[in-house]
Amino acid sequence: MGRVGSETETHQPAPARAAIDRDAARDRFAAIGEIAAEVAHELRNALQIVSANVYLARQNPTASEPFLAKIERSTRIAQGIVDDLMALARGDSVHAEPMQVADLLPLGREMVPAGPAFEDRIDPPDLLVRAHAGLVSRLLHVLYENSAKAKSTRITTVARAAASSKGVVIEVSDDGPGVPQAIRETLFEPLVSARHGGSGLGLALARRIVAAHGGTIALVGPSTFRIELPA
Repeated sequence: MGRVGSETETHQPAPARAAIDRDAARDRFAAIGEIAAEVAHELRNALQIVSANVYLARQNPTASEPFLAKIERSTRIAQGIVDDLMALARGDSVHAEPMQVADLLPLGREMVPAGPAFEDRIDPPDLLVRAHAGLVSRLLHVLYENSAKAKSTRITTVARAAASSKGVVIEVSDDGPGVPQAIRETLFEPLVSARHGGSGLGLALARRIVAAHGGTIALVGPSTFRIELPA
């Protein structure tokens, strides 16, 4: 007796199936590598903050409460980063919910190196986007941190409803030197970086986060990134 459904099944040749499997495995390993590198980067940042505040608390134990609060917050942020990125690595579905863009932007600026001033233009001010707060804040953090490390003095974020779709456009730009022409075509590939000593994994991770939301990200000028996410 024939197998149920055998009349409608299609079979790919074994070499083709093997090639697809290899491609899928390679992409999965690449994703895990990118996410592991970002986790290590963020944990290092958090540990530096913890170490600095432990030192300050020891200098004046009777006035240590603000430093202990910073330690607690840094460890909580780091734990959230690890949880969110590991879920992304496992391929878990992104739990996106309506959020105000104005509430997401400050989350992306936590632990960004001090220096640049931030300017936000959101139209309307209560503009909503469907987002996983932890992941989209990581996406924004990547852009803000890159701008800060490029010695920008001002970072501008513009958010508005997309004219061509039922989505939201968020553009992040800065007054820095911009992305070199030589790497603009491959900027979102792993290990591509304009900064000496940069890992080249932040923007690769950003692309994965946007794709998990069903959105897009692109460089649309020397120093302007355009993100489109569902409204």
